[in-house]
Amino acid sequence: MIELSKFTLEEKPELRAELEQINSTVWPEFLLHMEMKHAEALFTTFAEFQLLLCNPSGELIAFSLAVPLKWDDTPGDLPRNISEIMQRALDANQRAAEANTLAVFAAVVNEGYQGQGLSSTLLKEVKRLAAANGFTALIVPVRPTWKNRYPLTPMSRYASWTRADGAPLDPWLRVHWRLGGKILRVEPSARTVNGTVMEWEKWTGMSFPESGEYIVPGALQPVSIDREQNIGMYEDPSVWVKHPVSAED
Repeated sequence: MIELSKFTLEEKPELRAELEQINSTVWPEFLLHMEMKHAEALFTTFAEFQLLLCNPSGELIAFSLAVPLKWDDTPGDLPRNISEIMQRALDANQRAAEANTLAVFAAVVNEGYQGQGLSSTLLKEVKRLAAANGFTALIVPVRPTWKNRYPLTPMSRYASWTRADGAPLDPWLRVHWRLGGKILRVEPSARTVNGTVMEWEKWTGMSFPESGEYIVPGALQPVSIDREQNIGMYEDPSVWVKHPVSAED
């Protein structure tokens, strides 16, 4: 197992450029153009909640992006999308001591270090960060890693698929399950991407000669192309998972 050093972005602001470079390589191109308000607050207002894991040479190999917000512990009060997560975090920040939950919307392992169990290590460290800050819960809009293999299957069905041992079929959902995570509900449009037809063709390397629904690499469900309106629309679904947090985490 790699020996790791743990920091927050507040402690190591010089690693922001490396973080952004890694982030740009692990997602499908189109997701880098998703709608997200107040993104800069991650690196300013909430820098203390951005967790960084580095190897002995100081190279950033994994990180998580998270913000604190107020949540009433019910599925109905979960944010509907990434922008709402950010807005609620900013609202809670304006009301001192109101936040009780850490919402994590990205947990990334550098491509060269994937397959070594670091996603589990990262999630454990995020839970420790939540506990250290006095939060009672950690919530994650999980983007299942194998869902793009089944783009025509509704997320609600896919999230319920299990292996013979009862564990989730999806590897990323399985990591959460093994660490005590519980599925709360499916969020149908956690991330939204809108672009012109030309932009979508650039992002995907595909051609869209007529209007309709298209399966594109990396998408969890079809992209809707409207050539008459010159727009492509995509909603990226997630699975809300809750982790209890305690001082022992």
